[in-house]
Amino acid sequence: MRNNYAFIILLVVAVLFPGIMIAQSEDPKGNSTAYDLMSKYYNENFHPFKKKNVYLGLAFSLEDLQQENTTGLFQNIVDGQSLNYNILLKSGYYISNYTMVGFNFLYEYDKFVGQVFRDQDTLQSNSIARSFNFTPNIRPSIPLTHNERLSFFIDLGLGFGYSSALTRNTKNLDEVNKVYSEGFHFRAGISPGVTFFAIESFAFEVQLNLIGYDLAVTQQIVNDEAESREVDQRIDAKIDILSLNLGLAYYFGSKK
Repeated sequence: MRNNYAFIILLVVAVLFPGIMIAQSEDPKGNSTAYDLMSKYYNENFHPFKKKNVYLGLAFSLEDLQQENTTGLFQNIVDGQSLNYNILLKSGYYISNYTMVGFNFLYEYDKFVGQVFRDQDTLQSNSIARSFNFTPNIRPSIPLTHNERLSFFIDLGLGFGYSSALTRNTKNLDEVNKVYSEGFHFRAGISPGVTFFAIESFAFEVQLNLIGYDLAVTQQIVNDEAESREVDQRIDAKIDILSLNLGLAYYFGSKK
């Protein structure tokens, strides 16, 4: 059984209906459609990227996955359940027209409990991983329409993060193999995207990680004894549709 929860659907429902009711209240005779009223909203004194405006953004995903007799690359899952989610919070302040300085915070959580078949043995496997990431950035925006409802932007960011993971595999009830790892990472990247204002000052954002440099230092301890350290550096420059990030944002001060 697999459940994927898309935050966009819930937020659209929560925001869309109140927005339509407000729009209808501005036209008591009912001669205009909601589309006409919303178009008028954006065509009259709408400036979301003006100096001193404040930006808030949110994105999250949640996956609850139950697996039975599933074949994997390194191991087969006999019976297991995994819970994965991440939360991304964004904030920003426009220091000039069309230029924003911002700060992003990302938290990720992964957990798995179940039985796996690996190397001709059946193991009871438990794992948990957490990571934090802080990214100061600067974002110039370029309007693609006259009323600025659709725009293009580029995020230039420097990310700093910490991650930890613990895996415990038990065989024959008393043979326990424990692996603990922690790491620090740094990323400098360029992420272009598109902003579309759907309801008043609420906007949908689609963003792609295009070019970046990553540095990761990971330390691993096996059974509280053996210790290893790994330094990984990489540069990526690719367009991957699967890495698209979807989010919802609100621009304070856009209608003045």
